[in-house]
Amino acid sequence: MIGFTKLLCGVDLASDILRYQRRSDKLPSHLLQFSSDKKPVVVWNCTRRCNLHCVHCYSHSKDLAYEGELTTEEAKSLIDDLADFKIPVLLFSGGEPIMRKDLVELIDYTVNKGIRAVISTNGTLITKDLAHELKKFNLSYVGVSLDGLEKVNDSFRGFKGAYDKAMEGIVNCQDAGIKVGLRFTMNQRNSMEIPGIFNLIEEQNIPRICFYHLVYSGRGSALIKEDLTHEQTREAVDLITEKTLDFHRRGIVKEILTVDNHADGVYLYLKMLKEDPGRAKEIHELLEMNGGNSSGHGIGCIGNTGDVHPDQFWRHILLGNVRERKFSEIWTDTRSNPFLSKLKEKKKWVTGRCHECHYLDLCAGGFRARAEAVTGDKWASDPACYLTDKEIGIG
Repeated sequence: MIGFTKLLCGVDLASDILRYQRRSDKLPSHLLQFSSDKKPVVVWNCTRRCNLHCVHCYSHSKDLAYEGELTTEEAKSLIDDLADFKIPVLLFSGGEPIMRKDLVELIDYTVNKGIRAVISTNGTLITKDLAHELKKFNLSYVGVSLDGLEKVNDSFRGFKGAYDKAMEGIVNCQDAGIKVGLRFTMNQRNSMEIPGIFNLIEEQNIPRICFYHLVYSGRGSALIKEDLTHEQTREAVDLITEKTLDFHRRGIVKEILTVDNHADGVYLYLKMLKEDPGRAKEIHELLEMNGGNSSGHGIGCIGNTGDVHPDQFWRHILLGNVRERKFSEIWTDTRSNPFLSKLKEKKKWVTGRCHECHYLDLCAGGFRARAEAVTGDKWASDPACYLTDKEIGIG
């Protein structure tokens, strides 16, 4: 996760972070990416069922009941362990998490255990009543996925009216006093929508937007050929940079981030090195604190039936199951799981351009799931890195 607003516009941000001693249990949620202990943010796909049929769904979700999902009591036992392990955030995802009937009860249980609870949703099922109930139980944040404005979004989501329902859900969250933001996955079908998305968050007073780079997993694997080219990615990142700075100049407070491609951070650093060396120095310091991609280290995933994965995209890699063993035990057992051990120190294992890159410490070798999807090799170079050999100091 690369915080464009923080990197480009932050003032004395590094000293602010150090004031919290970089501990996950001390840092505010918007600064967790800079923690040094890297207690994992856990994505729990609490149900696989979904009311939509998105073309890039990493879990191949459909609108049907899936067998074997964790029961309410099993879920509470899981949350007990996560609380004892002192994870900072539990992200309820899916499928569509709102289709899980005990969701509100589990959010309440999570918060009472001292864990920040957030939801990743398509937004279409958030009624006024539900929004007020979620607020009552201190839900920290709702991230609503949009793939563009109405026509483009509805095409991605496989449902005419999905955009209007999602916007209705956003307004219901805002009216209830819940912080809400957008999640937008960039590809060739929707990159032209980025300016419109910026207009939308300004007009609708939405404080946060995360632009996701495409990860080739689930139904998203079929979109490999529709991912942005390296040149198109640079153009998209330049546009996000321009819009972020424009908001800052106009005094409009927004949090703009990109996710799943840490080359973005290096790209911003190199840009600022030419334009504002003083700012570049702090960007470099912040990127070092961030540490790059943290799959299997600073982020983990639990599936709907209790399977534990290094992240939400690596569904075919099984580390264990919480019905058989606690998540905290699975996550820290590097002795019996050599691959998990390597993930926690993956800078030692990446090969190719990633291994030779001058900025390996800032990126940690990119997204391993993407490398495996394209090359079959988990340790190969991330094919989505758009930096040139000259920029990364090799060749």
